Amino acid sequence: MRLYTHPDCLLHDTGPGHPESIDRLRITLEALREAYPPERWIEAPEASQQQLLRVHSPAHIHRILDDPRPEPHRIDPDTVVDAHSARAALRAAGAACAAVDAAIDGDQPRAFCLVRPPGHHANRDEVMGFCLFNSVAVGAAQALAVHRLERVAIVDFDVHHGNGTQDIFWDEPRVFYLSSHQSALYPQTGLRDERGANGRNILNAPLPRGADGAALRRLYEQRLLPALDDFRPQLLLISAGFDAHKSDPLGGLLLDTDDFAWLTGELVAIARRHAGGRVVSVLEGGYDLDALRECCLAHAQALDDHT
Repeated sequence: MRLYTHPDCLLHDTGPGHPESIDRLRITLEALREAYPPERWIEAPEASQQQLLRVHSPAHIHRILDDPRPEPHRIDPDTVVDAHSARAALRAAGAACAAVDAAIDGDQPRAFCLVRPPGHHANRDEVMGFCLFNSVAVGAAQALAVHRLERVAIVDFDVHHGNGTQDIFWDEPRVFYLSSHQSALYPQTGLRDERGANGRNILNAPLPRGADGAALRRLYEQRLLPALDDFRPQLLLISAGFDAHKSDPLGGLLLDTDDFAWLTGELVAIARRHAGGRVVSVLEGGYDLDALRECCLAHAQALDDHT
């Protein structure tokens, strides 16, 4: 396994009190740098315009890259940017693309992209929910366009539904988007009847507030993992949000660290059956710092241990 990050992701400053803070990445990097030697770490490149244009409109890209205001300011009710935010978002999307390239063409089939800002709420034309560019979508589009894969799966276990990823791939049968998330939570999407244009490439599994790890495991064992197995992905991407942890201030699910480790192991097992073990995980949410640090370490270990 390789770990992708860049110092630019630590410069994106959302200001005092904002949950998507620099400390989220700082404490995570500290823990994982203790656990993994320098040779495992890759400096993330910037995503190119061509890579971004596969999933975002020119107007959306220019809005982010050409913002002249250096001081922190809101570009939607939840999303704050400053002079460093565009470059951080370019590195986050670039990490996903570089990890996809290495997983398919290189000798390292798995990667964890420790980047910010998160991305799964950003759709083709809009910034939303702390997200600027949809990094996991940019990575999936890289696999389709450059590597000509026919079946790419994205599993999103963030407590919030990844509405941007769903919207981007709504009409794309080569991408299977699977999301478990808390129902009736921001952004109020991800209902079970949202199935994609062909009725098969989107699978949403909302969980009620208060659902615990046992409920999540039943859901995956009985419904979600079999559907993913049936799709036979050639590459598995993960939107790795850890705000479904019981300690997270922005969610109402009751998962613990072992639940994320278990789920990661199950996803790796499916990737081994169908995709040569290729898994690229991209950090999304998670806003309790202690829980985020523990979950990221457990997630990385599960990615790394299942060879």
